[in-house]
Amino acid sequence: QVQLVESGGGLVQAGGSLRLSCAASGRAFSNYCMGWFRQAPGKEREFVSAISKSGGSTYYEDSVKGRFTSSRDNAKHTVALQMNSLKPEDTAVYYCAASYYSGCNREPSQYNYWGQGTQVTVSS
Repeated sequence: QVQLVESGGGLVQAGGSLRLSCAASGRAFSNYCMGWFRQAPGKEREFVSAISKSGGSTYYEDSVKGRFTSSRDNAKHTVALQMNSLKPEDTAVYYCAASYYSGCNREPSQYNYWGQGTQVTVSS
């Protein structure tokens, strides 16, 4: 069992930056691929980024490539999403998720544990 708690959301102007953090409790954090997803009002939850178990590989949705960066610290059981050059269309609730399946999938159904989400609002 893994419990995930996100933090770091807030209100920022377009072009600004935010850093989301996700703290995990439970055992074997390094056995999980960690993903970030977001859900805007009236839309389905969508993949944003994922980072492999070792942190050696990262994956990004096309619209955030070059602006967002995922990182993890397995010793501290944390994962972070650095978001730069934010746009109004990045506004959503952002979720941290953990997957014990091999590989880092982009499908929400492949993730076994979820945080409660943190709101990110980007004003124009």
